[in-house]
Amino acid sequence: MTTTVITRIGSLVTNDPALGDGTALGLIQDAAVVIEDDRIAWVGPAAEAPAADTAYDAHGSAVIPGFVDSHSHLVFAGDRTAEFNARMSGRGYTAGGIRTTVAATRAASDAELEANLLRHLREARRQGTTTVETKSGYGLTVADEARALRIAAAHTEEVTYLGAHIVSPDYAEDPAAYVDLVTGEMLAACAPYARWVDVFCEKGAFDGDQARAILTAGAAAGLIPRVHANQLNHGPGVQLAVELAAASADHCTHLTDADVDALAQAAATTVATLLPGAEFSTRAPWPDARRLLDAGATVALSTDCNPGSSYTSSMPFCIALAVRDMGMTPDEALWSATAGGARALRRGDIGTLTPGARADLALLDAPSHVHLAYRPGVPLVSAVWQRGVRVAPQAPVA
Repeated sequence: MTTTVITRIGSLVTNDPALGDGTALGLIQDAAVVIEDDRIAWVGPAAEAPAADTAYDAHGSAVIPGFVDSHSHLVFAGDRTAEFNARMSGRGYTAGGIRTTVAATRAASDAELEANLLRHLREARRQGTTTVETKSGYGLTVADEARALRIAAAHTEEVTYLGAHIVSPDYAEDPAAYVDLVTGEMLAACAPYARWVDVFCEKGAFDGDQARAILTAGAAAGLIPRVHANQLNHGPGVQLAVELAAASADHCTHLTDADVDALAQAAATTVATLLPGAEFSTRAPWPDARRLLDAGATVALSTDCNPGSSYTSSMPFCIALAVRDMGMTPDEALWSATAGGARALRRGDIGTLTPGARADLALLDAPSHVHLAYRPGVPLVSAVWQRGVRVAPQAPVA
């Protein structure tokens, strides 16, 4: 066993009220953390820290749990800069959106897809993210969806089957046949690589009945449901997520009072995962986090990193957006980006810095976590530990 003590921490976020100041963040001032192999062994006042094999001096910096990004789309190829530029310039754009990425992803080699995935995972890690969920959804054939998940599963434990991202262009004239494929042969090929099943329940993608069939089939194959819900319009996605005890309803931009009530009543089961990068990149209305929190819903924050509508891997950026435009406090936003993401992934071993939890943490070049929102755009993460190993900063890969 190898032990490391990180000492002289100015402010430690544990996300356990019983360990700290009684708030949701469980703050401990003038703190220390002891890591044993890949786990947290001890947290508390620095003056009481037990001896360890090695020591790291935080020099008064804040330490937080590693960010848990519970919604991303990282297995893709191609670039949609022209689409973003046109949207931000107020010009019409007639290219294919998701279909553009589907074509590029199908044409890419396995090595190209893996290299792009790894580049984005390293990018996220440098910014303090230690757990990443990612999805398929840019292949939309049996072979391409299965290879996307196989590639993802080699590098992250949180992998989601999203054959139901959109109706494949190959089935544009027969959506029902595509649903049959997604719930049949494609599901059988993909389930061995995935933990989750997801569906884009939205006008222009999959309606409530189609989404229910897809999620039910996925659950029968041993996958846990999550739902792209109520992003573009009011729709059945949130209610379906609650009905099927999905782990999360993601986006939640357009909610009725009944949707909010349903999420509040299902707070122990279904997390409302908000993705402000998508609203930033599309100039859409912001999700109302304050409304959800005040109702008692459990809220997570994630990046939705994808090449079309939210091309950011930065959880600190999403925290700043949530505080500035979604009614969250800095404390709430950080909790949602760490413990909230862990809840959305039904994980008890990440998102906290408590004895027994996985030793995933980030050190900030700042005395308090509040600086994540107070100093938006500034690269505050100065060191990252993942599974007890210091993994950042590191030299960039050519």
